[in-house]
Amino acid sequence: MYVGAHVSTRGGYSGAAKTALAMGANAFQYFPMNPRSLSTKIVNVREAALCAEFCREHDMLSIGHAPYPLNPAADAAERDVMVSLIKNGLEITEACGSVGLVVHFGKYVGKDPLQGYKNIIQCLNSATQGYEGASFILLENQAGEGSQLGLTLEEMAQVRKLCQRPEKIGFCLDTCHAFASGLWTSHGWGELEARGEMLDYFPHLKAVHLNDSLHPYGSRRDRHANIGTGYIGLDNFRQMLSSAFLRHIPVVLETGKGSNGTHSEEIALVKTLFSNAD
Repeated sequence: MYVGAHVSTRGGYSGAAKTALAMGANAFQYFPMNPRSLSTKIVNVREAALCAEFCREHDMLSIGHAPYPLNPAADAAERDVMVSLIKNGLEITEACGSVGLVVHFGKYVGKDPLQGYKNIIQCLNSATQGYEGASFILLENQAGEGSQLGLTLEEMAQVRKLCQRPEKIGFCLDTCHAFASGLWTSHGWGELEARGEMLDYFPHLKAVHLNDSLHPYGSRRDRHANIGTGYIGLDNFRQMLSSAFLRHIPVVLETGKGSNGTHSEEIALVKTLFSNAD
């Protein structure tokens, strides 16, 4: 199992990998660039190569997370900025040896949701044009807070299918978002997995954001809780973690740090859930 947490890049990309390893993780997530800005970043090739080498030596997997303002569903006037940011993120995650760049599905404020989907597809087409790297764009499902797009497996799978280069696009499943949006019903993992496999979603699942939910099922509120302390609960996570689709991909916590200032205790808990999963 590849289990870890989101870590800071204050010490560089290789520093993030070392921080993760020190807390007992063999997976991690990081921000390739400023998470609050739409500005691109010059790739530190040497530092990224050190990260990739360290991860190979210690059998670690990583994912980058795109900046929060990035919105693939934005209208054409903003598209060039969004495409540039995705391309820059892919350049960095590729250099760091990461599985992919997590990108939120997008928010569309117009009256016609169909236009929002068209915008996403056009943005992804432009971002993948000419890209030959191994790092994927990882579309993340949404909780439904402020947006009605990206809440279902059908949407995610269909958007990928309609893109010109679907082979460059995978998925990152956020468990809190899935629970809050009503996608993952309580004790309904088996049903979700069967539907996701049929829709061609799970065969392209490349990463998981493992978060409990501070609010009840179907709340449409994106508030993470530490594993076992929210409404999803340990039994549901144990059932989920038994899935063969979660083997060999990074499963990353985006939760609060523990009493020692790291995620080491929670990572150990998740590993226990893995080992006890039926």
